[in-house]
Amino acid sequence: MEGNSTIHSGEKPYTGSVCGQGFSQSPGLSKQKHCHTGEKLWKCGDCGKGFSYPSRLETHQRSHTRERPFTCSMCEKGFTKSLHLLAHKRVHTGERLFSCSDCGKEFTQLSNLLKHQRVHTDKRPFQCPECGKCYQNSSGLMYHQRVHTDERPFRCSHCGTGFRRSFILTVHQRIHTGEKPFTCSECGKGFTQSSHLLKHQQVHK
Repeated sequence: MEGNSTIHSGEKPYTGSVCGQGFSQSPGLSKQKHCHTGEKLWKCGDCGKGFSYPSRLETHQRSHTRERPFTCSMCEKGFTKSLHLLAHKRVHTGERLFSCSDCGKEFTQLSNLLKHQRVHTDKRPFQCPECGKCYQNSSGLMYHQRVHTDERPFRCSHCGTGFRRSFILTVHQRIHTGEKPFTCSECGKGFTQSSHLLKHQQVHK
C-alpha cells in the first residue's frame, strides 16, 4: 500500500544518483539506472537487438511488422515515427526550418542541411575501403564502389546491357526508342544528350 500512496500523493522519494530525477516507486528508479549505464534490458523478439527504453523497442519493432501508425493527412503516406511525419509534412507546406549559415540555402530537414554544408567545407567522411578515395555522401561512395565490383544493377529492357547508374541507362535507351529530347532552337535538330546539343550549337556561332 505504501507504493500506491506515493503514486496518488505525487511524492517521489526515490531519486536517481546520476540525473537527480525523482520516482514514486523503486522499480522506476531501477530502470532509470539502466538508461545511464547503457544496459539494454528490452530485447526485440525478432532480431534480439537490445534497447534502453521500451518506447525505443516499440518503435524498432515496426521495422519488422511494417506498421506505420503516423499517417500524412495530405497524401496518406505512413511513417514509423512521428518526427518522420513532421519532417515529411514540410514537403507539402514548403516550410524550411534549416538554413545554411554560409550561403543561406534552406532545407526541410536537418540531415539535408548537413549534407549540403559539405559543399562549403569539402568534408568527405565516406571513404572507399578499396582505394581510399573519399566522398561527401554515402550515395557517391556507393556509385564509386561499382567501379571495383563492376556491379551494373540497371539493365536495358531492350538489349540487356547493364549500367552502374540509372541516368546512363535512360540515355542509352534512347538509342532503341529514337527519343531525342534536346532540340536545337536554331535548326530544329534533335539530340539524345544535352552535351551533344551544346557541341552542335557551336556550328551556328
